Amino acid sequence: MRSLLPPLAVLTLVLLAGCTGTATPGAEGTADGSTIVLADSAEPTTLNPLLGYGRHGAAKIYDGLVEHRADGSLRPKLAAESPTPSADGLSWTVKLRDGVTFTDGTTFGPEDVVATYKALLDPASGSTERSSFARLTGVEQLDTHTVRFALAKPWAAFPNLLVLGVLPSEAFGVPLAEVKPVGTGPYKVADWKKGDRLVLQANPTYFDGGEPKVRKVTVVFVPDDNTRAQRMQAGEFDGTELPPRLAAGFASNSDFKSVAHRSSDVRAVTLPPGPVTGDAAVRLALNLAANRKGAVDSLLGGKGTPLSTPVPETPAEFTATDAVFAYDKSQAEVLLDQAGWARGADGLRAKAGVVARFTLMYPIGDVVRADLATAFAADAKAVGVDVQLAGLGWDAISPRLGVDALLYGGGNPYDPDLSLYAALHTGNPFGYSNAAVDAALDAGRDLTDPGQRAVAYKRLQRAWVTGPGMVVLAAVQHTYVLRDNWTGYQEVVDPDVHGPLSWGPWWNLEKWTAK
Repeated sequence: MRSLLPPLAVLTLVLLAGCTGTATPGAEGTADGSTIVLADSAEPTTLNPLLGYGRHGAAKIYDGLVEHRADGSLRPKLAAESPTPSADGLSWTVKLRDGVTFTDGTTFGPEDVVATYKALLDPASGSTERSSFARLTGVEQLDTHTVRFALAKPWAAFPNLLVLGVLPSEAFGVPLAEVKPVGTGPYKVADWKKGDRLVLQANPTYFDGGEPKVRKVTVVFVPDDNTRAQRMQAGEFDGTELPPRLAAGFASNSDFKSVAHRSSDVRAVTLPPGPVTGDAAVRLALNLAANRKGAVDSLLGGKGTPLSTPVPETPAEFTATDAVFAYDKSQAEVLLDQAGWARGADGLRAKAGVVARFTLMYPIGDVVRADLATAFAADAKAVGVDVQLAGLGWDAISPRLGVDALLYGGGNPYDPDLSLYAALHTGNPFGYSNAAVDAALDAGRDLTDPGQRAVAYKRLQRAWVTGPGMVVLAAVQHTYVLRDNWTGYQEVVDPDVHGPLSWGPWWNLEKWTAK
């Protein structure tokens, strides 16, 4: 009998491991999948949705009236059913779900929706999201289960904005920066050590599926891509986003898997007004000189799509496939010659005593933007334009927008109006102005028929290639490395804002379970 005990003991351990989850410990040393440690390149400046947190939804702490599904479509969340427009398109009515509570125990109701959106609209509140809701004029409670939003003009994209996290009405009465991060979401804030990490705890009474199986989420803030990769290799994290060439270093590690998400995250070089970057011939020439495909293939490992205009490839129905810049250095040189930008002995061009030189900023520590900026500078140098690179922190970049060029990133996969209007319409922070582009943007916002809106955005792209305000390079794919301990991952098309606290692999983390 004694000779049978060792194999029986081994069998028991194997069976127990199969019942309790993966036998491979996570970053915190647990093997039941109840905790996860993720690394993010950027720490949020706030956890208040009225100050910019979770503007695309999937905000972990909060729910909106609606949410985007994996395919980009909308479904009711705090709403009991899909928002309904009036016949004239000037209002939207939303019926609300019963039986929802905030994580502080208070009951969700229409007064919370009204308080949240009234604070957003109040100029005195300091909400940074007010400009995103440009046509929203008011919100009112109709009864104990219904609210109605009023618009100045019809606005097809408006329902997508209702992913905004709803705060309890009791939260207001203090400055927005002092409002506590309390929502109805699947997680609540347990601890926030600014500059280091944010810890979330599962909401035990979450209305949409109950308490998440991943009960503790720790998000560690590590801005530098290389440092984040090194710490990931050391086993400190269960997942993070990395540039493609750093993510490739995990290919031989069986504990991890790499995934790539398509995105609407456009990378472009802004060209602000000025004697060089504001010159029409320089703008066209730089667009012709940019080797977009070469940059995607060599720098991104093919993880991206070359683009000529700021309209991303998703949603596809808005894309004008004929609005492209060919890679043509010879034609770029001809344009510059014809415009009076003559080459000097040093190979650089000048016109009326002004040297073709400008500064291109990029966020320090961002490997992808640094690589793209370096490649663009080389392409520009080949046609006689000197680009001086400057890796800076965002606090140094922000005051220089509209003065120096920026390796820009942005985009929204749900509706082009939501990102393009603010970035391109006259009055944008980059100083670009184009009457034809403005007219197309206005039509895309005013029209409600999907086909007519698609025509407007294609017209925008065709106008853009005759008078661009940036050198659009690519829509990048977001590449992630994940410890392969959980099921529930579902691929999505990412917006520009992504990571452990928003979109990306963990957008539906509350649905994940241990393997």
